[in-house]
Parts: sequence; C-alpha cells; structure tokens
Amino acid sequence: MSRARALQYYLLTRILLAPLMLWTIVSIIFLLLRATPGDPADAILGNRAPEAAKQALREQLGLSDPLPIQYITYLLQLLRLDLGTSITSRGLPVWDVIWDHFPATIELTFYGMLIAVVLGVSIGMFAASRPNTVFDAGGRLFGIITYSLPLFWMGMVFQLIFAVQLKWFPLGTRFPISTTPPPQITGLYTLDSLLTGHWSALFTAFHHLALPCLSLGLLLSGIFERIVRVNLKQTLRADYVEAARARGIPEGQILRNHALKNALIPVITVLGLTFAALLGGAVLTEVTFSWPGLGNRLYEAISLRDYPTVQGIMVFFGVIVVIASIAIDAVNAYIDPRIRY
Repeated sequence: MSRARALQYYLLTRILLAPLMLWTIVSIIFLLLRATPGDPADAILGNRAPEAAKQALREQLGLSDPLPIQYITYLLQLLRLDLGTSITSRGLPVWDVIWDHFPATIELTFYGMLIAVVLGVSIGMFAASRPNTVFDAGGRLFGIITYSLPLFWMGMVFQLIFAVQLKWFPLGTRFPISTTPPPQITGLYTLDSLLTGHWSALFTAFHHLALPCLSLGLLLSGIFERIVRVNLKQTLRADYVEAARARGIPEGQILRNHALKNALIPVITVLGLTFAALLGGAVLTEVTFSWPGLGNRLYEAISLRDYPTVQGIMVFFGVIVVIASIAIDAVNAYIDPRIRY
C-alpha cells in the first residue's frame, strides 16, 4: 500500500471512529454531572425555596425522570444538534451562550499560545545549541519551573505586581465598562479594531490582554522549551548533521536549515493539541482575571449546577479536540515523509 493510500485509510478510520469518541465523552460528562453531590434546584432557587417550587423546576428540567430516560433524551437532543437551553442565562439556548463567550476564549488562547511558542522555542533553541553549558542548565531549569508553577498563582502574582503595585495593567476583564468596544464583526476585539480602524480600542484590547496572556503563555512556554531542547539536542547529534559539519556548513545554517525542521515536528503535535485543549482548559486564567470567556462561563455553570450549559460546552470542546487531533495527524504526515500509518 502506498504512503498516500495508507494515510487516507488511517484518516478515514479516525473520522469514522470520531462519533464513538464523542459518544464516550458525552456519556462520561452526563454521568459525572449526576454523580457529583448537589441539586440544581437548590443551586438555582436556594435552600430556602419551597419544596414544591424545587420539584416543579426538576420536572421542567427533566431531572425527575429516571436516569436512563434522561440519558436517552439527551442523546436524541444531540443527534438534532440541540444542546438544550441554559438554566442560568434567562432561557438562552446553549448555542447562543457558546457563541457569546467563545470569541473571548479564542483571543486569550491565541495570544497566550503565541507567547508560549515564541518564548519556549527560542529558549529551547538557545539552550540546545550550547549543550553542557550554563545556558543548557538554565533552559532545563526554566522548563521545570514554568511547567510546575500553578497557573492561578502566577496570575495572582502578576496582578499583585503589575496591576496593584505598579498600576501598569488592569486587574482583569476584557474591556473597560466606561469604554465602547469596537464594532463587532468577528467578536475578537483586536481583529475587529484592526478591521474598523479603531486604534485606541486596539490598544485598550491589548492592554487588557497583556497580563492574562503573559501568565498563560509563560507557564505553557516550559512545555515547548523542553520539547525543543530535547529533540534539537538529539537532532544535532544525527549523522546528517555531522555530515553537514564535515562539509564546512556554518553551525547557524545547520541549526536553521537542517536540525530545527525535524526538531519542530513534535512541537506541531503538541501545539495543536494544546491549543485545542486550552480553548476549554483556560478556566483558571479566565476566572483569575474575570475574563468573560467560555471557560469562565463553564465555571459559573458548574457552580450553579446548570446541566445543559455544562454538557453543551464540554461537548463543544470535545468536538474541537477530536477534529484537532485528526488534523494534526494529517499535517504531521505531510511535513514528515518518514511517518507511516
């Protein structure tokens, strides 16, 4: 079987298995929500509400039905692409809740990943090109520290230093209440500001993005630094690199044109999966900085036991991760001819 046919067969298999993966994700989320302590009626109406009102709410939400009936009803809704209605958003469909908050999450994740990749790859390259030196040890220490620091702690430290004491940046939120945001085209404030020519709004958007993106990017950079440093050090010891040195090619050219391309292949895999996971996993950053993204909305929905919103957001993120994993396999096979499926 040729390489192209093998890749097509593999991708087709992954696509056919995607519904099974999504069904597993949906089932786990459904069961975990109902296995955790707490009653949505108590969370929404309060403990002092009359029992009759609580029972009426449970019947309205379908929570008084047996668990298998609830499960089958939810699966039938998903087959119609119906994520349900949010309990805590004044009856808005969950799809509307997702589209209202998702642009803020995309913006935070994109710039946070940009900082992480630039910083992590740069430090990893610098450390790997100087093996067994203080720079190599420093790169290793940087990767360990940034990988192990708690994200919420780093965010609060940045807030304390740069927002409270130095007053260089705002404590949180996406845009000041007293300022009108740019006209909405994509929902991304930085992009909308560029498209409409609102330069003051662009500066304000970046000003509010700085601290959450820096805290998120700095801690994620340790992952990329470690991957680049380890893979680049191995690549620099490969036979084709030694042959390039024997031909008298400058070390910088060997690093850029020969070693770095192969060392970055694992980075592409981690980059895609990390970006997809961060779209739903930047909850701590969004909560710490009061960022009105989908992660913060998910945290609120979990706190209030809003089953439809939690299930809808998690299913939405599950679809993104499944699609991203399939796309990354295809990109890796295209970049690296050695990959076989």
